[in-house]
Amino acid sequence: MAAAGPAADAARAVVPGDQLVAAALIGIVLIVVLISWAKLHPFLSLAIGALATGAIAGLDVAAASTSFASGFGTTMGGVGILIALGAIYGKLLADSGGADRIVETLVARATPRSLPWVMGLIGAIIGLPMFFEVGLVLLVPVIILVARRSGAPLMRIALPTLAGLSAMHGLVPPHPGPLAAIGMLGADLGLTLALGVLVAIPAVVIAGPLFARFAERWVPAPVPLLFIASGEAALARRPSFVATLASILLPVVLMLAKAIADIAAPDSGAAWKAVIDFLGLPMIALGIAVVAGFFVLGRGAGFGRDKLQEVVGSSLGPVAGILLIVGAGGGFKQVLVDTGIGGFIAAQVDGSSVSVLLLAWLIAVVIRIATGSATVATITAAGILQPLVAGLDQATAALLVLAIGSGSVFLSHLNDAGFWLIKEYFGLDIGQTLKSWTVLECLISVVGLVGVLLLGLVL
Repeated sequence: MAAAGPAADAARAVVPGDQLVAAALIGIVLIVVLISWAKLHPFLSLAIGALATGAIAGLDVAAASTSFASGFGTTMGGVGILIALGAIYGKLLADSGGADRIVETLVARATPRSLPWVMGLIGAIIGLPMFFEVGLVLLVPVIILVARRSGAPLMRIALPTLAGLSAMHGLVPPHPGPLAAIGMLGADLGLTLALGVLVAIPAVVIAGPLFARFAERWVPAPVPLLFIASGEAALARRPSFVATLASILLPVVLMLAKAIADIAAPDSGAAWKAVIDFLGLPMIALGIAVVAGFFVLGRGAGFGRDKLQEVVGSSLGPVAGILLIVGAGGGFKQVLVDTGIGGFIAAQVDGSSVSVLLLAWLIAVVIRIATGSATVATITAAGILQPLVAGLDQATAALLVLAIGSGSVFLSHLNDAGFWLIKEYFGLDIGQTLKSWTVLECLISVVGLVGVLLLGLVL
Protein backbone atom coordinates (compact mmCIF):
# COMPACT_ATOMS: atom_id res chain seq x y z
CA MET A 1 0.00 0.00 0.00
CA ALA A 2 2.79 2.35 0.83
CA ALA A 3 4.39 1.70 -2.53
CA ALA A 4 1.29 2.65 -4.45
CA GLY A 5 0.60 5.85 -2.57
CA PRO A 6 3.54 8.06 -3.72
CA ALA A 7 3.21 6.86 -7.31
CA ALA A 8 -0.46 7.68 -7.27
CA ASP A 9 0.21 11.11 -5.78
CA ALA A 10 2.68 11.89 -8.54
CA ALA A 11 0.33 10.77 -11.31
CA ARG A 12 -2.85 12.39 -9.98
CA ALA A 13 -4.06 15.65 -11.38
CA VAL A 14 -5.53 18.13 -8.91
CA VAL A 15 -9.30 17.73 -9.18
CA PRO A 16 -12.17 19.29 -7.21
CA GLY A 17 -13.43 17.44 -4.16
CA ASP A 18 -16.87 16.89 -5.63
CA GLN A 19 -15.22 15.15 -8.57
CA LEU A 20 -13.53 12.75 -6.13
CA VAL A 21 -16.87 11.93 -4.50
CA ALA A 22 -18.49 11.50 -7.92
CA ALA A 23 -15.69 9.15 -8.95
CA ALA A 24 -16.32 6.90 -5.95
CA LEU A 25 -20.10 6.86 -6.52
CA ILE A 26 -19.77 6.17 -10.25
CA GLY A 27 -17.30 3.35 -9.57
CA ILE A 28 -19.62 1.70 -7.07
CA VAL A 29 -22.67 2.01 -9.37
CA LEU A 30 -20.66 0.63 -12.30
CA ILE A 31 -19.62 -2.43 -10.28
CA VAL A 32 -23.19 -3.11 -9.19
CA VAL A 33 -24.51 -2.76 -12.76
CA LEU A 34 -21.82 -5.02 -14.22
CA ILE A 35 -22.43 -7.75 -11.65
CA SER A 36 -26.21 -7.55 -11.34
CA TRP A 37 -27.33 -6.56 -14.85
CA ALA A 38 -24.50 -7.53 -17.20
CA LYS A 39 -23.81 -10.72 -15.16
CA LEU A 40 -20.07 -10.11 -15.41
CA HIS A 41 -17.88 -11.97 -12.92
CA PRO A 42 -17.30 -9.88 -9.76
CA PHE A 43 -13.51 -10.07 -10.22
CA LEU A 44 -13.69 -8.39 -13.64
CA SER A 45 -16.41 -5.99 -12.49
CA LEU A 46 -14.32 -4.81 -9.54
CA ALA A 47 -11.25 -4.35 -11.76
CA ILE A 48 -13.20 -2.29 -14.32
CA GLY A 49 -14.90 -0.24 -11.60
CA ALA A 50 -11.59 0.46 -9.87
CA LEU A 51 -9.90 1.67 -13.07
CA ALA A 52 -12.90 3.85 -13.95
CA THR A 53 -12.88 5.37 -10.45
CA GLY A 54 -9.17 6.14 -10.68
CA ALA A 55 -9.52 7.74 -14.11
CA ILE A 56 -12.43 9.97 -13.06
CA ALA A 57 -10.57 10.96 -9.87
CA GLY A 58 -7.54 12.17 -11.83
CA LEU A 59 -5.21 9.15 -11.85
CA ASP A 60 -3.69 8.17 -15.17
CA VAL A 61 -4.31 4.61 -16.35
CA ALA A 62 -0.86 3.35 -15.35
CA ALA A 63 -1.15 4.75 -11.82
CA ALA A 64 -4.69 3.38 -11.38
CA SER A 65 -3.51 -0.05 -12.55
CA THR A 66 -0.55 0.05 -10.17
CA SER A 67 -2.80 1.08 -7.31
CA PHE A 68 -5.25 -1.72 -8.05
CA ALA A 69 -2.46 -4.30 -8.31
CA SER A 70 -0.92 -3.08 -5.05
CA GLY A 71 -4.21 -3.41 -3.18
CA PHE A 72 -4.85 -6.80 -4.76
CA GLY A 73 -1.42 -8.06 -3.74
CA THR A 74 -1.62 -6.68 -0.21
CA THR A 75 -5.03 -8.27 0.34
CA MET A 76 -4.00 -11.61 -1.13
CA GLY A 77 -0.78 -11.58 0.88
CA GLY A 78 -2.78 -11.25 4.09
CA VAL A 79 -6.40 -12.33 3.78
CA GLY A 80 -5.73 -14.61 0.79
CA ILE A 81 -3.30 -16.80 2.70
CA LEU A 82 -5.71 -17.01 5.62
CA ILE A 83 -8.55 -18.03 3.30
CA ALA A 84 -6.43 -20.80 1.77
CA LEU A 85 -5.34 -22.12 5.17
CA GLY A 86 -8.90 -21.83 6.46
CA ALA A 87 -10.21 -23.78 3.47
CA ILE A 88 -7.78 -26.63 4.14
CA TYR A 89 -8.67 -26.66 7.82
CA GLY A 90 -12.41 -26.44 7.12
CA LYS A 91 -12.31 -29.36 4.67
CA LEU A 92 -10.26 -31.40 7.13
CA LEU A 93 -12.73 -30.56 9.88
CA ALA A 94 -15.64 -31.67 7.70
CA ASP A 95 -14.14 -34.85 6.19
CA SER A 96 -12.76 -36.10 9.50
CA GLY A 97 -16.16 -35.86 11.17
CA GLY A 98 -14.77 -33.37 13.71
CA ALA A 99 -17.22 -30.67 12.61
CA ASP A 100 -20.04 -33.17 13.09
CA ARG A 101 -18.89 -33.70 16.66
CA ILE A 102 -19.00 -29.97 17.40
CA VAL A 103 -22.30 -29.48 15.62
CA GLU A 104 -23.98 -32.44 17.31
CA THR A 105 -22.94 -31.12 20.71
CA LEU A 106 -24.16 -27.59 19.98
CA VAL A 107 -27.46 -28.74 18.51
CA ALA A 108 -28.08 -31.31 21.26
CA ARG A 109 -27.42 -28.94 24.15
CA ALA A 110 -29.00 -25.77 22.77
CA THR A 111 -32.66 -25.24 22.12
CA PRO A 112 -33.75 -23.68 18.81
CA ARG A 113 -34.42 -20.45 20.72
CA SER A 114 -31.02 -20.36 22.44
CA LEU A 115 -28.91 -21.50 19.47
CA PRO A 116 -28.45 -17.98 17.96
CA TRP A 117 -27.33 -16.70 21.37
CA VAL A 118 -24.84 -19.56 21.70
CA MET A 119 -23.44 -18.76 18.23
CA GLY A 120 -23.16 -15.05 19.11
CA LEU A 121 -21.20 -15.94 22.24
CA ILE A 122 -18.92 -18.24 20.25
CA GLY A 123 -18.30 -15.48 17.70
CA ALA A 124 -17.45 -12.98 20.44
CA ILE A 125 -15.09 -15.37 22.25
CA ILE A 126 -13.30 -16.38 19.04
CA GLY A 127 -13.23 -12.74 17.90
CA LEU A 128 -11.68 -11.39 21.09
CA PRO A 129 -8.07 -12.25 20.21
CA MET A 130 -8.42 -12.89 16.47
CA PHE A 131 -8.62 -10.84 13.31
CA PHE A 132 -12.08 -10.89 11.75
CA GLU A 133 -10.93 -12.81 8.68
CA VAL A 134 -9.20 -15.51 10.74
CA GLY A 135 -12.22 -16.01 12.96
CA LEU A 136 -14.46 -16.12 9.90
CA VAL A 137 -12.53 -18.83 8.08
CA LEU A 138 -12.41 -20.90 11.27
CA LEU A 139 -16.12 -20.56 12.02
CA VAL A 140 -17.65 -20.77 8.53
CA PRO A 141 -17.65 -24.61 8.58
CA VAL A 142 -19.30 -24.60 12.00
CA ILE A 143 -21.90 -21.99 10.95
CA ILE A 144 -22.82 -23.92 7.81
CA LEU A 145 -22.96 -27.31 9.49
CA VAL A 146 -24.96 -26.03 12.48
CA ALA A 147 -27.50 -24.49 10.08
CA ARG A 148 -27.63 -27.68 7.99
CA ARG A 149 -27.95 -30.04 10.97
CA SER A 150 -30.37 -27.94 13.04
CA GLY A 151 -32.60 -27.02 10.10
CA ALA A 152 -32.51 -23.38 11.23
CA PRO A 153 -32.41 -20.62 8.58
CA LEU A 154 -28.87 -19.70 7.59
CA MET A 155 -29.21 -16.08 8.73
CA ARG A 156 -30.36 -17.15 12.19
CA ILE A 157 -27.07 -18.95 12.72
CA ALA A 158 -24.63 -16.86 10.66
CA LEU A 159 -25.52 -13.31 11.71
CA PRO A 160 -25.11 -13.72 15.50
CA THR A 161 -21.70 -15.32 14.92
CA LEU A 162 -20.64 -12.54 12.54
CA ALA A 163 -21.89 -9.90 14.97
CA GLY A 164 -19.66 -11.30 17.72
CA LEU A 165 -16.64 -11.37 15.42
CA SER A 166 -17.17 -7.89 13.96
CA ALA A 167 -17.96 -6.09 17.22
CA MET A 168 -14.81 -7.39 18.84
CA HIS A 169 -12.74 -6.48 15.78
CA GLY A 170 -13.94 -2.88 15.70
CA LEU A 171 -14.23 -2.07 19.40
CA VAL A 172 -11.86 -4.14 21.47
CA PRO A 173 -8.06 -4.01 21.57
CA PRO A 174 -5.67 -5.72 20.83
CA HIS A 175 -7.10 -5.59 17.31
CA PRO A 176 -4.89 -3.36 15.14
CA GLY A 177 -7.31 -0.46 14.64
CA PRO A 178 -8.26 0.14 18.29
CA LEU A 179 -4.67 -0.52 19.40
CA ALA A 180 -3.31 2.09 16.97
CA ALA A 181 -5.94 4.62 18.05
CA ILE A 182 -5.07 4.04 21.71
CA GLY A 183 -1.44 4.87 21.00
CA MET A 184 -2.23 7.94 18.90
CA LEU A 185 -4.78 9.37 21.35
CA GLY A 186 -2.91 8.46 24.53
CA ALA A 187 -5.77 6.39 25.95
CA ASP A 188 -5.33 3.80 28.68
CA LEU A 189 -5.35 0.30 27.16
CA GLY A 190 -6.92 -1.48 30.15
CA LEU A 191 -9.71 1.08 30.53
CA THR A 192 -10.41 1.05 26.77
CA LEU A 193 -10.53 -2.76 26.80
CA ALA A 194 -13.01 -2.83 29.68
CA LEU A 195 -15.25 -0.13 28.21
CA GLY A 196 -14.96 -1.74 24.76
CA VAL A 197 -16.34 -5.03 26.03
CA LEU A 198 -19.13 -3.12 27.81
CA VAL A 199 -20.09 -1.35 24.57
CA ALA A 200 -19.71 -4.50 22.46
CA ILE A 201 -22.19 -6.61 24.46
CA PRO A 202 -25.40 -4.74 23.49
CA ALA A 203 -24.03 -4.30 19.95
CA VAL A 204 -23.65 -8.08 19.57
CA VAL A 205 -27.08 -8.75 21.07
CA ILE A 206 -28.94 -6.27 18.86
CA ALA A 207 -27.01 -6.86 15.62
CA GLY A 208 -26.86 -10.62 16.21
CA PRO A 209 -29.71 -12.71 17.66
CA LEU A 210 -32.31 -9.90 17.61
CA PHE A 211 -31.61 -8.67 14.08
CA ALA A 212 -31.36 -12.25 12.80
CA ARG A 213 -35.08 -12.73 13.50
CA PHE A 214 -35.88 -10.17 10.81
CA ALA A 215 -33.01 -10.98 8.47
CA GLU A 216 -34.01 -14.63 8.13
CA ARG A 217 -37.25 -13.40 6.52
CA TRP A 218 -35.57 -10.74 4.37
CA VAL A 219 -32.82 -13.08 3.19
CA PRO A 220 -34.21 -16.63 2.85
CA ALA A 221 -30.87 -17.98 1.62
CA PRO A 222 -30.28 -21.74 1.42
CA VAL A 223 -27.42 -23.30 3.33
CA PRO A 224 -24.38 -23.41 0.96
CA LEU A 225 -23.22 -26.78 -0.35
CA LEU A 226 -19.85 -26.44 1.35
CA PHE A 227 -18.01 -28.63 3.85
CA ILE A 228 -19.92 -31.77 2.93
CA ALA A 229 -17.89 -34.76 4.06
CA SER A 230 -16.63 -36.80 1.08
CA GLY A 231 -16.58 -40.60 1.28
CA GLU A 232 -17.80 -42.98 3.90
CA ALA A 233 -14.41 -43.20 5.61
CA ALA A 234 -15.22 -40.06 7.54
CA LEU A 235 -18.17 -41.82 9.13
CA ALA A 236 -16.27 -44.91 10.33
CA ARG A 237 -14.04 -43.14 12.89
CA ARG A 238 -14.24 -39.61 14.17
CA PRO A 239 -12.03 -37.54 16.47
CA SER A 240 -13.40 -36.89 19.92
CA PHE A 241 -15.24 -33.72 20.86
CA VAL A 242 -12.44 -32.61 23.19
CA ALA A 243 -9.75 -33.21 20.54
CA THR A 244 -11.75 -31.35 17.90
CA LEU A 245 -12.45 -28.41 20.21
CA ALA A 246 -8.78 -28.23 21.18
CA SER A 247 -7.85 -28.17 17.49
CA ILE A 248 -10.24 -25.27 16.81
CA LEU A 249 -9.09 -23.30 19.85
CA LEU A 250 -5.35 -23.81 19.23
CA PRO A 251 -4.92 -20.71 16.98
CA VAL A 252 -7.19 -18.75 19.32
CA VAL A 253 -4.94 -19.56 22.28
CA LEU A 254 -1.78 -18.72 20.33
CA MET A 255 -3.10 -15.31 19.27
CA LEU A 256 -4.56 -14.61 22.71
CA ALA A 257 -1.17 -15.38 24.27
CA LYS A 258 0.45 -12.86 21.92
CA ALA A 259 -2.18 -10.25 22.80
CA ILE A 260 -1.66 -10.75 26.53
CA ALA A 261 2.12 -10.63 26.12
CA ASP A 262 1.85 -7.41 24.12
CA ILE A 263 -0.19 -5.84 26.92
CA ALA A 264 1.91 -7.18 29.80
CA ALA A 265 5.36 -6.65 28.28
CA PRO A 266 5.07 -4.44 25.18
CA ASP A 267 8.75 -3.44 25.09
CA SER A 268 10.30 -6.71 26.20
CA GLY A 269 13.14 -8.04 24.07
CA ALA A 270 13.21 -11.40 25.82
CA ALA A 271 13.42 -14.61 23.82
CA TRP A 272 10.10 -15.89 25.18
CA LYS A 273 8.35 -12.73 23.91
CA ALA A 274 9.83 -13.19 20.44
CA VAL A 275 8.61 -16.79 20.35
CA ILE A 276 5.09 -15.84 21.48
CA ASP A 277 4.97 -12.96 18.99
CA PHE A 278 5.93 -15.33 16.18
CA LEU A 279 3.50 -18.10 17.13
CA GLY A 280 0.70 -15.57 17.58
CA LEU A 281 0.91 -14.15 14.06
CA PRO A 282 -2.41 -15.00 12.33
CA MET A 283 -0.78 -16.81 9.40
CA ILE A 284 1.54 -18.81 11.67
CA ALA A 285 -1.18 -19.65 14.20
CA LEU A 286 -3.57 -20.85 11.51
CA GLY A 287 -0.77 -22.76 9.78
CA ILE A 288 0.02 -24.53 13.05
CA ALA A 289 -3.67 -25.34 13.40
CA VAL A 290 -3.67 -26.96 9.95
CA VAL A 291 -0.58 -29.08 10.73
CA ALA A 292 -2.01 -30.06 14.11
CA GLY A 293 -5.27 -30.90 12.36
CA PHE A 294 -3.47 -33.45 10.20
CA PHE A 295 -2.68 -35.39 13.35
CA VAL A 296 -5.59 -34.60 15.67
CA LEU A 297 -8.38 -34.67 13.09
CA GLY A 298 -6.89 -36.67 10.25
CA ARG A 299 -5.33 -39.43 12.33
CA GLY A 300 -8.34 -39.35 14.65
CA ALA A 301 -10.50 -40.26 11.65
CA GLY A 302 -8.06 -42.92 10.48
CA PHE A 303 -6.80 -40.95 7.44
CA GLY A 304 -3.57 -42.02 5.78
CA ARG A 305 -1.20 -39.82 3.82
CA ASP A 306 -3.07 -40.30 0.55
CA LYS A 307 -6.36 -39.26 2.11
CA LEU A 308 -4.81 -36.19 3.73
CA GLN A 309 -3.31 -35.20 0.38
CA GLU A 310 -6.74 -35.62 -1.23
CA VAL A 311 -8.36 -33.42 1.41
CA VAL A 312 -5.83 -30.63 0.87
CA GLY A 313 -6.13 -30.81 -2.91
CA SER A 314 -9.92 -30.79 -2.92
CA SER A 315 -10.15 -27.90 -0.45
CA LEU A 316 -8.49 -25.21 -2.56
CA GLY A 317 -10.49 -25.41 -5.79
CA PRO A 318 -13.81 -24.17 -4.34
CA VAL A 319 -12.19 -21.05 -2.84
CA ALA A 320 -10.25 -19.97 -5.96
CA GLY A 321 -13.08 -17.65 -7.03
CA ILE A 322 -13.39 -16.25 -3.53
CA LEU A 323 -9.67 -15.46 -3.48
CA LEU A 324 -9.84 -13.51 -6.74
CA ILE A 325 -12.95 -11.58 -5.71
CA VAL A 326 -11.61 -10.65 -2.28
CA GLY A 327 -8.29 -9.60 -3.82
CA ALA A 328 -10.10 -7.42 -6.34
CA GLY A 329 -12.10 -5.85 -3.51
CA GLY A 330 -8.79 -4.95 -1.89
CA GLY A 331 -7.63 -3.47 -5.20
CA PHE A 332 -10.72 -1.27 -5.46
CA LYS A 333 -10.22 -0.13 -1.88
CA GLN A 334 -6.61 0.86 -2.62
CA VAL A 335 -7.65 2.94 -5.64
CA LEU A 336 -10.07 4.84 -3.40
CA VAL A 337 -7.33 5.39 -0.82
CA ASP A 338 -4.77 6.58 -3.37
CA THR A 339 -7.16 9.02 -5.04
CA GLY A 340 -7.50 10.86 -1.72
CA ILE A 341 -11.29 10.48 -1.55
CA GLY A 342 -11.25 9.47 2.13
CA GLY A 343 -9.03 12.39 3.11
CA PHE A 344 -11.21 14.92 1.30
CA ILE A 345 -14.41 13.71 3.00
CA ALA A 346 -12.73 13.60 6.42
CA ALA A 347 -11.54 17.18 6.00
CA GLN A 348 -15.11 18.33 5.34
CA VAL A 349 -16.41 16.66 8.50
CA ASP A 350 -13.47 17.89 10.57
CA GLY A 351 -14.59 21.50 10.13
CA SER A 352 -17.88 20.97 11.97
CA SER A 353 -18.64 21.98 15.57
CA VAL A 354 -20.40 18.84 16.89
CA SER A 355 -19.56 16.85 20.05
CA VAL A 356 -16.06 15.38 19.96
CA LEU A 357 -17.41 11.82 20.38
CA LEU A 358 -19.98 12.24 17.62
CA LEU A 359 -17.37 13.98 15.47
CA ALA A 360 -15.00 11.05 15.93
CA TRP A 361 -17.72 8.62 14.86
CA LEU A 362 -18.65 10.71 11.80
CA ILE A 363 -15.07 11.03 10.59
CA ALA A 364 -14.52 7.27 10.90
CA VAL A 365 -17.84 6.60 9.14
CA VAL A 366 -17.08 8.68 6.07
CA ILE A 367 -13.56 7.28 5.72
CA ARG A 368 -14.89 3.74 6.12
CA ILE A 369 -17.53 4.33 3.43
CA ALA A 370 -14.98 5.89 1.11
CA THR A 371 -12.13 3.39 1.56
CA GLY A 372 -13.78 0.16 2.74
CA SER A 373 -11.16 -0.42 5.44
CA ALA A 374 -12.02 -0.35 9.14
CA THR A 375 -8.34 -0.12 10.06
CA VAL A 376 -7.67 2.78 7.64
CA ALA A 377 -10.77 4.57 8.97
CA THR A 378 -9.66 4.12 12.58
CA ILE A 379 -6.07 5.22 12.07
CA THR A 380 -7.00 8.19 9.85
CA ALA A 381 -9.72 9.42 12.21
CA ALA A 382 -7.39 9.09 15.20
CA GLY A 383 -4.75 11.12 13.36
CA ILE A 384 -7.24 13.87 12.53
CA LEU A 385 -8.46 14.05 16.14
CA GLN A 386 -5.06 13.79 17.81
CA PRO A 387 -4.71 17.57 18.33
CA LEU A 388 -8.00 17.60 20.27
CA VAL A 389 -7.02 15.15 23.04
CA ALA A 390 -4.52 17.29 24.94
CA GLY A 391 -7.03 18.38 27.58
CA LEU A 392 -9.11 15.19 27.77
CA ASP A 393 -9.21 12.86 30.78
CA GLN A 394 -8.48 9.15 30.40
CA ALA A 395 -12.14 8.09 30.36
CA THR A 396 -12.99 10.50 27.54
CA ALA A 397 -9.90 9.45 25.59
CA ALA A 398 -10.97 5.81 25.89
CA LEU A 399 -14.50 6.68 24.75
CA LEU A 400 -13.00 8.61 21.81
CA VAL A 401 -11.21 5.43 20.70
CA LEU A 402 -14.47 3.49 20.97
CA ALA A 403 -16.41 6.15 19.05
CA ILE A 404 -13.86 5.87 16.24
CA GLY A 405 -14.02 2.08 16.39
CA SER A 406 -17.81 2.15 16.16
CA GLY A 407 -17.69 4.39 13.11
CA SER A 408 -15.04 2.25 11.44
CA VAL A 409 -17.41 -0.70 10.90
CA PHE A 410 -20.30 1.31 9.44
CA LEU A 411 -21.80 0.38 6.04
CA SER A 412 -19.61 -2.39 4.68
CA HIS A 413 -20.21 -2.45 0.92
CA LEU A 414 -18.53 -3.27 -2.39
CA ASN A 415 -15.13 -1.77 -1.56
CA ASP A 416 -14.74 -3.92 1.56
CA ALA A 417 -13.02 -7.31 1.24
CA GLY A 418 -15.18 -8.55 4.13
CA PHE A 419 -18.32 -7.85 2.09
CA TRP A 420 -17.12 -10.22 -0.64
CA LEU A 421 -16.03 -12.83 1.88
CA ILE A 422 -19.51 -12.95 3.38
CA LYS A 423 -21.20 -12.90 -0.03
CA GLU A 424 -19.17 -15.74 -1.48
CA TYR A 425 -18.92 -17.97 1.59
CA PHE A 426 -22.67 -17.95 2.14
CA GLY A 427 -23.71 -17.96 -1.51
CA LEU A 428 -25.58 -14.63 -1.38
CA ASP A 429 -26.21 -12.10 -4.12
CA ILE A 430 -25.31 -8.43 -3.68
CA GLY A 431 -28.80 -7.43 -2.56
CA GLN A 432 -28.94 -10.19 0.06
CA THR A 433 -25.49 -9.26 1.36
CA LEU A 434 -26.52 -5.61 1.69
CA LYS A 435 -29.74 -6.54 3.52
CA SER A 436 -27.94 -8.84 5.95
CA TRP A 437 -24.22 -8.17 6.45
CA THR A 438 -24.28 -4.44 5.63
CA VAL A 439 -27.26 -3.78 7.90
CA LEU A 440 -25.58 -5.83 10.65
CA GLU A 441 -22.47 -3.64 10.43
CA CYS A 442 -24.57 -0.47 10.56
CA LEU A 443 -26.35 -1.75 13.67
CA ILE A 444 -23.07 -2.52 15.43
CA SER A 445 -21.83 0.96 14.53
CA VAL A 446 -24.92 2.84 15.69
CA VAL A 447 -25.42 0.79 18.86
CA GLY A 448 -21.74 1.27 19.63
CA LEU A 449 -22.10 5.03 19.24
CA VAL A 450 -25.15 5.10 21.52
CA GLY A 451 -23.25 3.08 24.12
CA VAL A 452 -20.31 5.48 23.94
CA LEU A 453 -22.54 8.55 24.27
CA LEU A 454 -24.37 7.04 27.25
CA LEU A 455 -21.10 6.19 28.98
CA GLY A 456 -19.95 9.74 28.25
CA LEU A 457 -22.82 11.05 30.36
CA VAL A 458 -21.72 9.14 33.48
CA LEU A 459 -17.91 9.04 33.16
